[in-house]
Amino acid sequence: MTSTATTTLNYLLAPLDGSQPYTDINADTAKGKPVNNWLKDPHEMQIEDVRGKEELYKLDSAGFQYGREAAKHTSFLNDDEIEREYYPESIDLIKRVTGATKVVIFDHTVRRRRPGELGNSPQKRQPVPQAHVDQTPAASIARVHRHLPPTEAPAFLRRRFQIINLWRPISHAAVDWPLALCDFRSVDFEKDLTPVALIYPDREGETFGVKYNPNHQWKYLKGMTPEEFVLIKCSDSVQDGSVARLAAHTAFQDPNTPEGAPPRESIELRTLVFYD
Repeated sequence: MTSTATTTLNYLLAPLDGSQPYTDINADTAKGKPVNNWLKDPHEMQIEDVRGKEELYKLDSAGFQYGREAAKHTSFLNDDEIEREYYPESIDLIKRVTGATKVVIFDHTVRRRRPGELGNSPQKRQPVPQAHVDQTPAASIARVHRHLPPTEAPAFLRRRFQIINLWRPISHAAVDWPLALCDFRSVDFEKDLTPVALIYPDREGETFGVKYNPNHQWKYLKGMTPEEFVLIKCSDSVQDGSVARLAAHTAFQDPNTPEGAPPRESIELRTLVFYD
């Protein structure tokens, strides 16, 4: 029997005046500049638990792929330790699962849900209850230029490359505010995705916001444990329709979460992935 959660997911409603949607990370709200110029567009959706059927969802078909392998690093309290210990084992894991020849981790985010606290400082990052994709194709290319030496970047951009996030729970199962992923086969790439400028003090990035489409097929792995992981494709240089290009994702409030479940803790690594 298929288990589903019925919940509200937040989509994006673009500015009515037709201007480019933006999110300003450090907007001076005191001076009246809003953090976002777009609106949340909540819709009730069904999210299917795919436990036992994980094999049906692969990076090149659905845009995401589940796996089981415990991390040797388990504390995730110290950024230097994470980079020293968790990065190398994760590069090895991603290479083995994908067949890639080069993996470059460009950042990580630890999220520990703290009810009642704002998540706007790097030390207090909360789960994100908004459907999104971390990079647009243009932002993905910019990431390669940013994180590889200028002598190397052009050659690597001639190869197949992807941006893939490695996400896993920390310390206990992610029963509280789990992660939902949208099967790329249910997404209309041209109509459902809207570029959103991500404005930092020193630069600008670009993410995809997701517009509501009743055809979207959302999935999750119920009770994901720290021994389990999911690879989430954010971008792929193969754009001829033969493979999934990305997987939109969002945290969501599962109405089936038992009372007293510990708040969700997770880590995601963001990586550039290259193939020969």
